[in-house]
Amino acid sequence: MSALKDILYKVALQSVSGDTTVEVAALAFDSRKVEANTAFIATRGTQVDGHDYIEQAIEKGAVAIICEEFPENLNAAITYVQVKDSSEALGIMASNFFGNPSTKLKLVGVTGTNGKTTCVSLLFQLFKQLGYNVGLLSTVVNKINDEIIVATHTTPDAIQMNELMAKMVAKGCSHCFMEVSSHALVQHRVSGLTFTGAVFTNLSHDHLDYHKTFDEYIKAKKMLFDGLPSSAFALTNTDDKRGSIMLQNTKATKHSYALKTMADFKARILSNTLQGLELDIEGHNVWFKLIGDFNAYNLMAVYGAAILLEEEPADVLQTLSDLNPAPGRFEQVLTDTGITAIVDYAHTPDALENVLSTIKVFRSGNEKVITVVGCGGNRDTTKRPEMAKIACELSDKVVLTSDNPRFEEPMAIIEDMQKGVSPSNYRKTLVMADRREAIKTACSMAEPKDIILVAGKGHETYQDVKGVKSDFDDRKVLKEMLNLIHK
Repeated sequence: MSALKDILYKVALQSVSGDTTVEVAALAFDSRKVEANTAFIATRGTQVDGHDYIEQAIEKGAVAIICEEFPENLNAAITYVQVKDSSEALGIMASNFFGNPSTKLKLVGVTGTNGKTTCVSLLFQLFKQLGYNVGLLSTVVNKINDEIIVATHTTPDAIQMNELMAKMVAKGCSHCFMEVSSHALVQHRVSGLTFTGAVFTNLSHDHLDYHKTFDEYIKAKKMLFDGLPSSAFALTNTDDKRGSIMLQNTKATKHSYALKTMADFKARILSNTLQGLELDIEGHNVWFKLIGDFNAYNLMAVYGAAILLEEEPADVLQTLSDLNPAPGRFEQVLTDTGITAIVDYAHTPDALENVLSTIKVFRSGNEKVITVVGCGGNRDTTKRPEMAKIACELSDKVVLTSDNPRFEEPMAIIEDMQKGVSPSNYRKTLVMADRREAIKTACSMAEPKDIILVAGKGHETYQDVKGVKSDFDDRKVLKEMLNLIHK
């Protein structure tokens, strides 16, 4: 139990009606989760407005209501607090309620379009190997040392996040590495957190269904750096033209990494094969298990962050060289068929181009590249034709299929993708809405030495169709079909 006035510390209050010394046992922004002695924060979502559920929250035991507009009729037994932005207030209140756990951790946030999961996964593995107790908040999974907590969003809500970090502190964690999505920033899910550092990977076409314009998407990512304290570090990729934009208003110490331009942390690719990468990092030749130019950037982001967290360069490089990539990120599916099979999470035009360009480097010239790709439903529609265009230009055969269609019809999504297929590429393109059949078809077309890429879902173990998530793992289906057809 905490006094409401303590939970409201640093929240900009506009008006108060009632007693702020009232004791609060829990926070909730979903009225269904309200219990006795709860403070209910009425947030405005894209589909639901919490202000419509204030009375329901009171009936279920709420003792305090935090809202942007007071209800017409105030209950004398309830404390009402008016704020300008309920979502921002929720973040700050959650931090206060759980004892501001982010101030007791070295919290590093990673943002950008691609590479977030790989970077935080590598940072988590690296610091764990270096002997620290570590926390992880990622798309794939949330972890407290070896304990796994299933991830439901790229960034958990503010209450879940602070509760998780409080558990990290209780279990002796010194560091936490966290993916910070543009949605989380705009929705103030990270408000109230104190970051030790932030890392920017890159920026390309994604989430325009939500942010509407690319400029708004840039501004969303930039919020992480704008909110950093002067004690923090800001590390950006200067080979990406938006890297310098991230640093424009930050109070943090500015640092950079790159492969092509001048930077504080600089690397050069010496070799790039299906077995791994060899990089020259500040005069040290180091081999890594990760594959592709894009992973060279991820490795430099991780290396730079580790050095800024005061680790020894030699220890960092030695440990990094032994680490594995995040699940579903250029993950090879091993079979005895002689066919190279790869699963990757690439679900943006830039990510798909990166993966296919990497595959192109490994080709000897005779093998075919067969790509299975779809696009998610109820998401940015403008990237659909671009995804198909890239797949066709960099593949010998393309099977357009469904990804997570959600509440859209798979064929309607595929028709959007087909708009990016030029007449000269029609003959190399097949359409198969059933993802399992699409993967099976790709496997039946492949011969030994050919390369199959199944893109879009990566680590996911489900397919989302009309609100129902059914078991579906690209890696398992791909292996099953290859062994069935090429046994």
